Amino acid sequence: MPFPRMKCHVFVDFDGTIATVDTTDLLLERFADPAWLDVEEDWKAGKIGSRECLVRQIDLVRATPAEMEDFVEGIDIDPTFSAFVDLCIDGGHDVSVVSDGLDFTVGRVLRQAGLELPFFANRLEYLGDKKWKLTFPFSRSDCRALSGNCKCQFSEAATGKIRIVVGDGRSDFCVASGADLVLAKSALERHCRENDIAHFAFGTFTDATNLLASWLDEQAAASTDQSDTLRDE
Repeated sequence: MPFPRMKCHVFVDFDGTIATVDTTDLLLERFADPAWLDVEEDWKAGKIGSRECLVRQIDLVRATPAEMEDFVEGIDIDPTFSAFVDLCIDGGHDVSVVSDGLDFTVGRVLRQAGLELPFFANRLEYLGDKKWKLTFPFSRSDCRALSGNCKCQFSEAATGKIRIVVGDGRSDFCVASGADLVLAKSALERHCRENDIAHFAFGTFTDATNLLASWLDEQAAASTDQSDTLRDE
């Protein structure tokens, strides 16, 4: 159905979506004991949730804050993401970055790109002696995906707005099922296809921007036609 006078809240994943790679995996490859790969296999096999997976993996990281800062400086994002943000902001829509990754990485990478967006991610804290720990300010005990950051809570709080989800992986599965529009790539696209969740597949944010612009235009036109019909009755 059309959405009259629609205002949207767009929830965008970070790793593999805004960032061109999984930045947490990159960090682990650089700074963690190779045993992190065994933990990853347990997660892929469904033996543990992402929360436990991340805690165990971050426990294996050894790096100074300066080394972590240098690492973050080398992370790239999709260069066309800013145009997607501009489309949303110019239309009066909210944009939030929701990630089951690390706030240390997400916040710094967004600022490097000149993007001042609200973001929600797991909290990385330095303990000293090159050791780090991870805490989960946005976890929920009833999270079906056992994610560190349960993205559904942010979507549920966007009352009165059309909820749009943009993502690529497992942490987006649950929130996508309740969205009004899903833009999906990689594992999320396959999940949507296999579970009959309506979605548009995209590759880069050039695709996502064009898809969203067309969808918004269609909804606005449908709402105008509906209003004209009601006036004529």
